[in-house]
Amino acid sequence: MPFPGHIIKVGETNKLLVTEIVAALAGRGYATQTPLKPGIFDNNLKSLVKLYQTQNVDIFGRPLEIDGEIGRMTWGSLFGAEAVNAPPTGIAGLALGIAISQLGVMEQPLGFNRGDMVDKYQRAAGLQLIDGKPGFFWCMAFVYWCFLQAGNGTTPFPKTAGCLDAWNRTKKKEPTRLITRAAAIADPSLIAPGMVFILDHGGGAGHTGFVRQSSGGALKTVEGNTNVNGSNNGLGVFELNSRNVMNKALKGFINFT
Repeated sequence: MPFPGHIIKVGETNKLLVTEIVAALAGRGYATQTPLKPGIFDNNLKSLVKLYQTQNVDIFGRPLEIDGEIGRMTWGSLFGAEAVNAPPTGIAGLALGIAISQLGVMEQPLGFNRGDMVDKYQRAAGLQLIDGKPGFFWCMAFVYWCFLQAGNGTTPFPKTAGCLDAWNRTKKKEPTRLITRAAAIADPSLIAPGMVFILDHGGGAGHTGFVRQSSGGALKTVEGNTNVNGSNNGLGVFELNSRNVMNKALKGFINFT
């Protein structure tokens, strides 16, 4: 059954959709002693969805968010998710491959935002480093450096070390390259390996990295300036198995595939 393109929660008006969800939950052994109103997504059904979320995982085996709402991750767990995307081609594919080759790069010293490779990422994006001084947040500098290497010194990706600046520059110059969070939730097949995700944490702070794998809105990523917990100011280049399109901080994706 295809995802309807929006988050299903208390107050959902599509009674047939709600009926299908109740049937799917029942088929997985989830029922409530309190009779559910046919076709109505009320607080009783919300509690049942929460119970399902506490005991099940998404397509990549990760815990579901326990919010009583059915977004992409819970839907994929309940009904099955789409196939994983094929590897990308073109400059985005090359940039992703270069990013993967950097897995394990760490700051030197840790927590200083500096190091042999980290300095290269930052300088490529135009950041001015001072000997003996800490560097800058470098997640977007890492992305730009990967694209620059992929293009042998030239790249269509905007030269910047700012996550939101990259989004805004692309929006101004080539808006068709942007995929918003809402569009990704409605149709996660739009998201492919090699795309660059943008998180907006407010106050001008953000984070970014490459999509390595995408399936039904669940993402595996390669990110610089992070750690195993997904920090936006971590210590190295990591592959993470924790991102998804339901993240409220997700602004969207930049597509140079």
